[in-house]
Amino acid sequence: LKSGELKDIVAIPTSVRTKEQAEELGIPLVTLDTHSKLDVAIDGADEVDPDLNLVKGGGGALLREKMVEVCADKFIVIVDESKLCDGLGPGFPLPVEITPFCHIHTLNTIAALPSCAGCKAVLRMGSSSTNKPDGDEIAVTDNGNYIVDLHFTEPIKDAPTMAKELKNTVGVVDHGLFCGMTTAVIIAGSDGISVKEA
Repeated sequence: LKSGELKDIVAIPTSVRTKEQAEELGIPLVTLDTHSKLDVAIDGADEVDPDLNLVKGGGGALLREKMVEVCADKFIVIVDESKLCDGLGPGFPLPVEITPFCHIHTLNTIAALPSCAGCKAVLRMGSSSTNKPDGDEIAVTDNGNYIVDLHFTEPIKDAPTMAKELKNTVGVVDHGLFCGMTTAVIIAGSDGISVKEA
């Protein structure tokens, strides 16, 4: 883009950090307010199951990522083979973005959902861009919300049902389950690059 070889491309960043990176690289930026129909969204994932359901949001931008990716005709995910799993949950905590108001009540409500049985709900502390505690203050997303990380010891039995239960919980803004959204996953592995399509 900077050299002029590529033209007529605009991008929508999904976090303050990616906005800053794109600006440094000279990538023209727009928002969903002016461009709500997108050709393609390209992003990574924290976990990918055999049905191409994803856990995303380890970096704290799950709401903005989902808002952009649902507007795209195609959603391409790029991961290395370590992100592939037989079932979502045990390999990476599931982030849930919640409102600050009565956040402990919301955390407890989430943990009590039937589909979340057996999870340990932990309020993210420190930076919102890492799911590892790295500070004493509650992590705040780019949207001014908090994140609860759900830790599972067993695979999530029914990710689409969990996604619905979480989304229907008052106080939950959104969650890191991306079910039925992926067009294709590009996988970098020890044997090279492979593609799995939905």
